[in-house]
Amino acid sequence: MFTFAGKLRINNFSCIMANVIKIKKGLDINLKGKASEALIAGGKSDSYAIVPDSYNGIFPKVVAKVGDKVKAGSALMIDKNHPEIKFVSPVSGEVTAVNRGEKRKVLSIVVRPDGEMAYEDFGKKSVASLKGEEVKDALLNAGMWPFIKQRPYDIVANPAEAPRDIFVSAFYSAPLAPNFEFILKGQEADFQAGLDALAKLTAGKVYVGVRSGSAVKNMKGVEIVEVEGPHPAANVGVQINHIKPINKGEVVWTVNPADVIVMGRLFNKGVADFSRLVVITGSETTERGYIKTIAGCTIKSLVGGKVLDGEHIRIISGNVLTGTKVGMDDYLMAYDNQITVIPEGDEVHEFLGFAMPRLNQFSVSHSYCSWLMGKKEYVIDARVKGGKRAMIMSNEYDKVFPMDIYPEYLLKAIIAFDIDKMENLGIYEVAPEDFALCEFVDASKIELQKIVRDGLNLLYKEMN
Repeated sequence: MFTFAGKLRINNFSCIMANVIKIKKGLDINLKGKASEALIAGGKSDSYAIVPDSYNGIFPKVVAKVGDKVKAGSALMIDKNHPEIKFVSPVSGEVTAVNRGEKRKVLSIVVRPDGEMAYEDFGKKSVASLKGEEVKDALLNAGMWPFIKQRPYDIVANPAEAPRDIFVSAFYSAPLAPNFEFILKGQEADFQAGLDALAKLTAGKVYVGVRSGSAVKNMKGVEIVEVEGPHPAANVGVQINHIKPINKGEVVWTVNPADVIVMGRLFNKGVADFSRLVVITGSETTERGYIKTIAGCTIKSLVGGKVLDGEHIRIISGNVLTGTKVGMDDYLMAYDNQITVIPEGDEVHEFLGFAMPRLNQFSVSHSYCSWLMGKKEYVIDARVKGGKRAMIMSNEYDKVFPMDIYPEYLLKAIIAFDIDKMENLGIYEVAPEDFALCEFVDASKIELQKIVRDGLNLLYKEMN
């Protein structure tokens, strides 16, 4: 263990001095299909939806009925265990459907928008004049609370608990990820107000991870930490692990930087304005850039007319490592501000498969000679390219996992549901996204993120 400021720590994982973290392990996957930093047309959706599966750790209870007229900020759903946590309509209009699956599971709540947006009035507030409880009440009433996640368990934060610290990673490092500096332009005041609000919710610090030279370094009232290195440097779990690890019994909160802007907008404007920039990326797109839209919009409104072929493509809400496969009639997932379109690969049949020498395919282990050709952009499809087998203890996970945790041993403990070992090996610090690169390089083709998610859910049930 170490003190964050003023000490030097050097090992196989990172080097930290003052407020700088240098990540050595990881992997940058240079995919074709980067977006230009420009606004493009799109984003007008004929319906918007709340999808409960976007939120971990909640038990949805629908409070709106089909036919109800709602405003942006009107409650559509609450959490049964914590009724004060509201999930609100992102637009004004009429509730047209409450879609349910097996055992009446809520799949989505759909709202058809009006021609002109009407907002619930929550009143403008100066964050500086508010107490912590007042900030909390404002976020809960306006449906902003689900933006806040907690570790352990990577679930929507429990408003009854007080976090030790709050962490915001103000950049993205995943393949084809948006540039937060571009998203931030013109919204600096809302971002600052959001950070000020978060600072009121903890007796500890608000840590903000940034890249060197970032405009976010000018934000006040927070602890700025520079992070260098390859993906997953932007993962908030990696930053927590290197700044101030979580011990048993401690709780920390995390917030996506784009959601901090929405939270700040609530205080500065007094309305629940869920508008955001979503970046369109991927090799199978014909137009790439940033679209101004509203959370919960249809995928069709974002990529309709912007893809090469609708039959053999995979559309992902999020990035290629952690995102969710979606169709044109599905909705943007709650925490996502990226759409990625890649080849499905289902029509590809290669002679001799991986054994063929080639210069145009990506290989982590340099099995192909393409790595000799300098910085090259790759087109990678969605094929698994192999069959599942037993987990091989080959240390391949360690090469891309920059945390003081033994990933293979932790995964085995999760599979066996050995709670003592899970605790000793760092289960409280991780989220599924932290194992995305391990899953990518895994020769055994095991769904590691699903294992971690299931393990966290079972542990949460057991411990609560």
